[in-house]
Amino acid sequence: MPDAGGTADDPTRREGAKRYEGAELAVSYEVGLCLHAAECVRGLPAVFDVERRPWITPDGAPAAEVAEVIERCPSGALQYHGPGHAERARRPTRLALHEDGVLHARGDLVLGTPEGTRRETRVMLCACGHTAHSPFCDHSGSRCKAHD
Repeated sequence: MPDAGGTADDPTRREGAKRYEGAELAVSYEVGLCLHAAECVRGLPAVFDVERRPWITPDGAPAAEVAEVIERCPSGALQYHGPGHAERARRPTRLALHEDGVLHARGDLVLGTPEGTRRETRVMLCACGHTAHSPFCDHSGSRCKAHD
């Protein structure tokens, strides 16, 4: 299976992800993965502001704070990379099926996707089979019966 982009050392270089450069961190956002949990905008509005362009300004807070808030992103749509700043996979790997029909996973993950293999630390996977972005959940929710 081909590699789906990015590198193990720098996940912000994935094809399809928008990259925002800062002095200490690069932050990337992959819109197709975002399920709008809003951890970023609530956690650091000085860095993540959907009313501003660009909406992500990595230098709006200390790099350690930006990294901590990005790690709260349950879908993995936000990633960061920089010298001395790399997300470490949580151990043990944790899986949880939420009442919304989404399988949340955190850990050292290797996923097979139609585009190839991806290494991840945080993902929200489709548990109902109705996603158009397999294996990731896209909340094609009205058809999802996983929580019924």
